[in-house]
Amino acid sequence: MVASRVEIADVIKNELGSEQELEERWAVAAFKYAETHYKLITSMSDLSKISLTKHDDELYNDFKTTFPHINVASLNDEDFKSPVAKETWRKFLMRYKEKVKDFDFGTLLRYKSDGAYEPDETFFAVRAQFYAVEVARNREDVPRPPRTS
Repeated sequence: MVASRVEIADVIKNELGSEQELEERWAVAAFKYAETHYKLITSMSDLSKISLTKHDDELYNDFKTTFPHINVASLNDEDFKSPVAKETWRKFLMRYKEKVKDFDFGTLLRYKSDGAYEPDETFFAVRAQFYAVEVARNREDVPRPPRTS
């Protein structure tokens, strides 16, 4: 017997909770990830030593080839949310589907390389976008948040 959409939706709701609960869970997970990342980048003196994935070299080279115009010091919505950008990012991301764990998980990305994870200073991205931008920021001489220790 094949379950109806209503039955499947009820199972999902019972197992996972309401849509609002899911959004809250995502927000908590994204914030924890952002908080961990921020602690890392504000505690190290040499960000070029940070390895975010075992594919950092490939991600960086592919990112710079695919998106040579993106200024990682100061991101803008057009480079991520325009119809052309979305299609280019989709193709880029699919190349990492089998390589980068959780490549499509939602995460927060800072607009400015020296900015904090504040509501007006971040936007929603997927993990592989985050890795591509943050690996580039770590390797390039861009402003960074002040060190804390």
